[in-house]
Amino acid sequence: MNLRTVAVDDEPLALKLITDYIGKTPFLELAGAFGNPLEAAAFLEEEMVDLLFLDIQMPNLMGTEFARLVDENTRVIFTTAYSQYALQGYKLNVVDYLLKPFSYEEFLEAALKARKRIAEARAARQIPAEPAPARETRLEASDHYLFLKSEYRIRRINFEDILYIEGLKDYIKVYLRSDEKPLLSLSSMKAITEKLPEEQFMRVHRSFIVNLRQVHTVERSRIVFGKTYIPVSDQYKEKFQEFLDRNFL
Repeated sequence: MNLRTVAVDDEPLALKLITDYIGKTPFLELAGAFGNPLEAAAFLEEEMVDLLFLDIQMPNLMGTEFARLVDENTRVIFTTAYSQYALQGYKLNVVDYLLKPFSYEEFLEAALKARKRIAEARAARQIPAEPAPARETRLEASDHYLFLKSEYRIRRINFEDILYIEGLKDYIKVYLRSDEKPLLSLSSMKAITEKLPEEQFMRVHRSFIVNLRQVHTVERSRIVFGKTYIPVSDQYKEKFQEFLDRNFL
């Protein structure tokens, strides 16, 4: 289910960041971006949209007033640098409240929450939704690498280059030795686990898979990758301990 989305922010840099985030998110379709709330209001009188990313403190029309004008089927996510507006946002029953500066992960969590609410509302109204696209990226793998789609590009990822993988709801983040930033892909932990060689990769937590060949330091039931500590949960401790015992001097 794709969502037609509009962004409204009078700060050009903030507006560009939001539109960039929308462009990175497979289920969001940018229908319009406005620096002037009055122009956005005129657009929404003619066009139906599913989701609105809305700044609060703007000239001519405050976001809190704007939110009262939109169609009841349009969901709103507030974006603002002022935390004192949070209570007003919740009173208006907006989906979420993003405090600037916010990361893409925070943006994505809010967008996923909006998609869930919109789907629930459509089901309640018994309006057939659009056919949902495949939720997971198709992963093609060989004995030594796999192909992964991330941000509209298909990347070949060598297994040896993977440090660990983190699950984030409908997405995964793949951390590599060769890149400072992780790759974000629409997939599940289950889907990528099926493509990874069992002798090299192990799930150690509901949210983490590690490359056993890249495990160099373990501290108090946590695997250390630089400044990152990956917890080993109780469910996986025995299996991970067996790996350590097999390789312990």
